[in-house]
Amino acid sequence: MAGVTTKEIAGCRLVLEQGDLTEVEVDAIVNAANRSLLGGGGVDGAIHRKGGPEVLAACREIRAKEWPDGLPTGHAVITTGGRLPARWVIHTVGPVYSGKPEVPRLLAACHENSLDLARTRGLRTIAFPAISTGVYGYPLDEAAPIALAATADHLERHPGAFAEARFVLFDARALAAFSAALARLR
Repeated sequence: MAGVTTKEIAGCRLVLEQGDLTEVEVDAIVNAANRSLLGGGGVDGAIHRKGGPEVLAACREIRAKEWPDGLPTGHAVITTGGRLPARWVIHTVGPVYSGKPEVPRLLAACHENSLDLARTRGLRTIAFPAISTGVYGYPLDEAAPIALAATADHLERHPGAFAEARFVLFDARALAAFSAALARLR
């Protein structure tokens, strides 16, 4: 398939591709959510629209029972995929880009916590968007190496836990940034 890059890491196929995250057939997709978990723009809005009322109802339940003040940045929670091809949605709140020293750590935590949640649920395939690179303003060239390194580190710490981890990127610019970062990854 044109525009797809792959790399094997600890028994897991890491895939970069341009496409629509809401169309991907994996066990779980990761939603670049906002703190409210109640939908928004970009990836978040697309997932809520396509997933339907089941996703929103599950998010409302999480807000009511676990995170009444909203999901903190870097944390992850899981809901049904509703009407999506993916069975599950893992919601994580990425950091707003500010240049502060804790921001890269928080972006890495989004990936680590999402993978950890999927792994503990026994999920074998997962797909990520380019978290925080939309309205949260994280530059692609800075976000891509952080996202890929955090993912690769998790895969290496848990060999064989995943069959496939994908980054489904919205446009050619994002795919180019992630492809360049993957080429530099050990």
